[in-house]
Amino acid sequence: MKKIDKKVADAYFRARTWLVVICLFIGGLVSFGVVAFAERFAEFTIMGMPAHYYMGAQGAVVTFVILLFGNAIISDQIDKKFGIDEEHNTRVSSGKVLDH
Repeated sequence: MKKIDKKVADAYFRARTWLVVICLFIGGLVSFGVVAFAERFAEFTIMGMPAHYYMGAQGAVVTFVILLFGNAIISDQIDKKFGIDEEHNTRVSSGKVLDH
């Protein structure tokens, strides 16, 4: 196993932690923001439904799916930036799980 420098590992986990924090913040804002401003959103309609209902029923779900895909894509970019290669790991272990 390759030895990893502590500074590199700390930077990697800091980047991953910030990604999770940002995703949680956006998810919380979408979830609770609609509820907090529901009266203001009720004045508008989207496809014949009140905006707050549509945003809660459809918008939040779509936002969470987009966050999942975005998180996966950005996580892969962070992994590549710090030299973590999933294909290499699979080749080394030949697809087997190694017990340490």
